[in-house]
Amino acid sequence: MTIETKNLKLIPCDTEILKTAIQGDEILAKKINVTVQDNWTEFGVVALQYSLDRLSENEEESGWWTYFPVHKQDNKLIGSGGYKGKPTADGTVEIGYEIALDYRNRGLATEMTKGLIENAFRDERVRLIVAHTLGQDNASTKVLQKCGFKKVEEINDPDDGLIWKWELKR
Repeated sequence: MTIETKNLKLIPCDTEILKTAIQGDEILAKKINVTVQDNWTEFGVVALQYSLDRLSENEEESGWWTYFPVHKQDNKLIGSGGYKGKPTADGTVEIGYEIALDYRNRGLATEMTKGLIENAFRDERVRLIVAHTLGQDNASTKVLQKCGFKKVEEINDPDDGLIWKWELKR
């Protein structure tokens, strides 16, 4: 189900859209009928392939992976975001998001995150939404704070260093 916010249309990626995105921006633009912003993703093809693999393994994961934010006025794909899988047995989902450089500092990451939060909480199973950021104040931590998340833990990750864990309860 597409998520609509004031300025964005968040398109849920099925296996076909993900396969197309992995093939390249021109093919993706034709598939979803939008312009694709240069450097629209820092997460890259690896993240898209991971989502594709999870969706291909289990249809129950549908709607719980990648969403593509399209800026309505410009009809342009400007990032990616979504969830890291369906709710766990205890009702937890994790969210992530990114906005292309040219569209930052306009409140769009916050708008996208709020859309993802509202969508997740429409599912009765979801009790808790978590997110992780680098362990320092940055644009992403500001987005989470604006959306009501609380920092609950500091984690020392062997690959990424200090990571902050954030939570938002239903």
